[in-house]
Parts: sequence; structure tokens; C-alpha cells
Amino acid sequence: MQDGVGLVAYTSKIAEAFAFAQKLHETQQRKGCGAPYLTHLMAVAALVGEYGGTEAQVIAALLHDAVEDQGGPAVLGCIRATFGEEVAGYVSACSDTDVTPKPPWRERKEAFIRRIAGATPEVKLIVAADQLHNTRGLITGLREGGPPFWDQFNGGRDGSLWYRAEMVRALSDGWTHPMLADLADTVDQLHHMAME
Repeated sequence: MQDGVGLVAYTSKIAEAFAFAQKLHETQQRKGCGAPYLTHLMAVAALVGEYGGTEAQVIAALLHDAVEDQGGPAVLGCIRATFGEEVAGYVSACSDTDVTPKPPWRERKEAFIRRIAGATPEVKLIVAADQLHNTRGLITGLREGGPPFWDQFNGGRDGSLWYRAEMVRALSDGWTHPMLADLADTVDQLHHMAME
């Protein structure tokens, strides 16, 4: 781009959010591949940015699992104090629970699906990016591990396939976006692989 026209620049808040996420998730690993959990957060944030998200959305993408995995309301309060109400609102909306222990898997996912159907487009972009990266990870894991790969997930094969399909439907409610088409295609690919 010439002369910076159309150039989007992030502030130092991005680096601060990255460090915040790294500290919170430093001991976590991704299911299936064992990679540091931070790789997932970076990938989701990159997708949000590449698909036109704002800096606040990118920051929320880096922090989208902080509340449900690393401390509930107390962590949300820290996010609000550090990154502001907009980011905290996105993170809260992207969290399927803020209580410990977590409610049963199916109950929690059904409630989250209902919430996401009525979410704002800004929230849906972050959730869709999370779903897209997670679904791509499932495809890779299934390709490498075969059917036993499903055993490490609370929903198993059938629950995982149900959840991904329902999330596509919920995200489609009043929202059209190129990310959604990519997610739907990826979920279809996963379904076909899982049924082979």
C-alpha cells in the first residue's frame, strides 16, 4: 500500500495482551497435538485480524479463553482494568462459562450456542475464528490419530460433530461474513472425514 493508505497499525496494547495471555496459559497444552496453548490464541487472533477485526477484537481473541480456563470473574476484572470495557465485553461473550467447576459439557455447550445465535457481529467474528482454528486442529488430529483421536474430547466424535454444526448454525443467525463460509466448509470437511 502506498503512503500508508489503508494501513492498519496496532498499538502496544497488542504486545501487552500477548504477554498477559502467555502468562495465564503458559502451562497449558493443546489437546491432541501437545503444542503450547498460546499457539491457538495466536492463531485465533491472527484470523480475527486477517478477516478485518479491530485491535480490540484481536486483543479479545488473544484472551478469549482466559475467563473460562484461567480464573473466571477475577480474571475478567483484570482484563477490564487493563484493556478496557470493550475488550472485557468481547472476552465475556466468548466464554462458555466463568464458574469452577465447569457445568457438564453438553449443558454448557447448548447454553453457549443459544447465546452466540444472538451475539453481535463483533463477537461472532472472534467465536468463528476460534471455531475455525479448533476445527482445523481436529482435522489434523483425526488425520494423524484416526478414530482413537476422539477419545480425548468430552463430547467424543458425535458430540464434537454436533457442536461444530450447531455453532455454524448459531453464527449464521443474522450474520454473513467470509469467515463463516470458511468455517462451514471446514466443518463439512471434518464431518466427511469423521464418517469415513
